[in-house]
Amino acid sequence: MARHIAAGIDIGTYQVKAVIAEELVLESGRVMPKIIGTGTSESKGLHQGYITNQSEVTRSVRAAVAAAEKAAGVEVKRAFVSVGGIGLSGVATTGSTAISRADLEITPLDIEKASESAEAAIPHALSLNRKIINTIPLEWKLDGKTALGRIEGSRASKIEVKTLFITCLEHHLEDLIGSVEEAGIEVVDVVAAPIAASFVTLSKKQKKAGCVLANIGAETLSIVVFENSNPISLEVFEIGSMDITNDIALGLKIPLEEAESIKLGSVTRTTYPKKKYEDIVAARLSDMFELVEGHLKKIGRNALLPAGIIITGGGAGIMGVRDAAETALKLPSKIAEIHFGDVEKHGSKDSIWSIAFGLAIVGFNSENEQGSVGLKPVAKLAASGKRGMRTLSEWFSKFLP
Repeated sequence: MARHIAAGIDIGTYQVKAVIAEELVLESGRVMPKIIGTGTSESKGLHQGYITNQSEVTRSVRAAVAAAEKAAGVEVKRAFVSVGGIGLSGVATTGSTAISRADLEITPLDIEKASESAEAAIPHALSLNRKIINTIPLEWKLDGKTALGRIEGSRASKIEVKTLFITCLEHHLEDLIGSVEEAGIEVVDVVAAPIAASFVTLSKKQKKAGCVLANIGAETLSIVVFENSNPISLEVFEIGSMDITNDIALGLKIPLEEAESIKLGSVTRTTYPKKKYEDIVAARLSDMFELVEGHLKKIGRNALLPAGIIITGGGAGIMGVRDAAETALKLPSKIAEIHFGDVEKHGSKDSIWSIAFGLAIVGFNSENEQGSVGLKPVAKLAASGKRGMRTLSEWFSKFLP
């Protein structure tokens, strides 16, 4: 029997992380993913998620993948890749269409027309120079009434769909794919980094009740808001954990390396006033979560997410981050844990791996190019117009406990 292998590559501003996983069938018949190799390398050639030097990014990808390959004993030829950075954005629109058949039965063509109508409703300023990478239908209505589940085959005179489109700057996406393929790896598909992380950090209950997943990276803070099992909003802010490091270095007048060690709670010879350090960190964390609170107010969800905020990424390890989130958002908060097969045994439970592990989950659930998530090969990206490579419809409810 052929081995079912999936690989994910998370290209962050601080590190490139590569994960190789295998799907195992247990004696009970249960299928379980198993990590068989991981690798990291220092990220070079990126700034706030933008690629500034493609050849340096290629070298970083090659180094991380080589380390994962050595641990796994397999060669990576194809992989799923995350897209992040400040070029990532989400916009929700509504589209509708009249049913074409005389008997008013809804066909796939009607569904496609409604989706195209929603895409056409994206404001020009928000679609200029952008590519849609993920398309997520949030709500369907039949003759003005909300419809749950599959609508094909139902009858109505008109259908409406509210859709979340996740977009990325087109040139950045092309550079990202080019960098990975220059390393000798075919990019099967791309997924927005916050969405990939949600597959292994959020439970079905959290997504159903409503929550916000915040990924604190080195140079950016990205959030995705879930409600009724679907992501309803995505945003990226130009602030990250390196800003805290810089503030500590300036405030305590110490080298950046020492500031980073102190921030992460590592043992250091530097002596410093604890109260001043705590004030510096608290001020910057407050700035971060005030941005999150502002976005939640904008979409009408502030203090209205029962499952609260779940924090992931490298910045999740900063002392006091939970308290700062609860104070600013008036929501329960927790540090994310990874739910992924035998990950506890593998020793990579740290949430900094959430995006890469999430990409492996994507790989296991996309057997064919037109599988459960409607994949299109990246090679067809240029020919696909504005429409992205993936329709993530009811996918989100299929994972996790």
